[in-house]
Amino acid sequence: MELSYILNELGEEREHYFNAVAPPIIQTSNFTFNDVADFRKALANEYEAILYSRGNNPTVDILRKKLAALDGAEDALVFGSGIAAIATPILALLKQGDHIVSVAKPYSWTVKLFEHLLPKFGITTTFVDGTQVENFSTALQNNTRLIYLESPNTFTYELQDLEAVAAIAKRHGILTMIDNSYCSPLNQQPIKMGIDLVAQSATKFIGGHSDVVAGVVTGSKTIIKRIFDAEFLNIGGNISPLNAWLLIRGLRTLPLRLQRVCDSTKKIVAFLDQHPRVERVIFPFHPSFAQYELARKQMRDAGGLFSIVLKTDSVMGVEKFCNSLKRFFLAVSWGGHESLVIPSIVGFPRDQFDPANPNHRLIRLYVGLEDPDYLIADLKQALEK
Repeated sequence: MELSYILNELGEEREHYFNAVAPPIIQTSNFTFNDVADFRKALANEYEAILYSRGNNPTVDILRKKLAALDGAEDALVFGSGIAAIATPILALLKQGDHIVSVAKPYSWTVKLFEHLLPKFGITTTFVDGTQVENFSTALQNNTRLIYLESPNTFTYELQDLEAVAAIAKRHGILTMIDNSYCSPLNQQPIKMGIDLVAQSATKFIGGHSDVVAGVVTGSKTIIKRIFDAEFLNIGGNISPLNAWLLIRGLRTLPLRLQRVCDSTKKIVAFLDQHPRVERVIFPFHPSFAQYELARKQMRDAGGLFSIVLKTDSVMGVEKFCNSLKRFFLAVSWGGHESLVIPSIVGFPRDQFDPANPNHRLIRLYVGLEDPDYLIADLKQALEK
């Protein structure tokens, strides 16, 4: 299916809404029926019906079709946040006594899910170094039901060999799930590599304007229906029609925005790689990256997020650099139009800073849509202070 067709036409039956170029926002809670028979049919199979916007909604349905097609999946569900798109499927597909093997260092709220929420329901997790495929096999237990991946992660960018892990899981009848937020569907398609479920924060590249919080999970119709019929409807973590419409708008320009971000990132990485105050640049498409060849194999491109290790012997040095930036905003998240910075030191007290630990001098940068030379000038002046 052509990318331009997916982004601009798929799911959009314009003859049903006055041939408008933009789809309508069906901002309603419930839907009426012409007779009792139709009402009964909808109640019997809400997955296929338009009944109540907690489940299906025509605006959201357009978005679901596009997101599923982008991932090469059969269906998609859209949620009110990225972590909802991770937690809800896991709660739907696992039960008390089950076990998860997860890659180490996933998204912070995924860690909280695995370490704090799931144990309340008798579900345990083993974290492994995902850069070595054999670690997944070693960690499997008789009750392992899910292998959870995040490739790359979004601070130090470790990858997993998706085809190899998928093969291990299939041999043991275990589901696989990945957080694909770093790449978006345009730069990596895990389903084509054998992964069962693909989650991502639609807040990031898909939305692209820093005005929507949302998440998506894609997979086979069988698995998506299981999630929909159980925890999706029961928890009610659905997206609003307005936010779905904003994501449809974001998809229109996704290829242009993503290409701009990737191109700008490479130019800025090249500048920082040569700067005397930068000890190391961490970026999957940098030749010095430990898994560079795997990144090139699995990913079409890389950009937006990368990290640097700053040469400094004090927490004040890290703070001074970040506080001196004028074009990179201090903030969480990424994927929008604006460039961002977040130092690792915001995650622990100042008096625990250890200059001998490079992770304490780690600074994550996100490159937005600004002119790269404009951003380089800002980085240059901050590094010189």
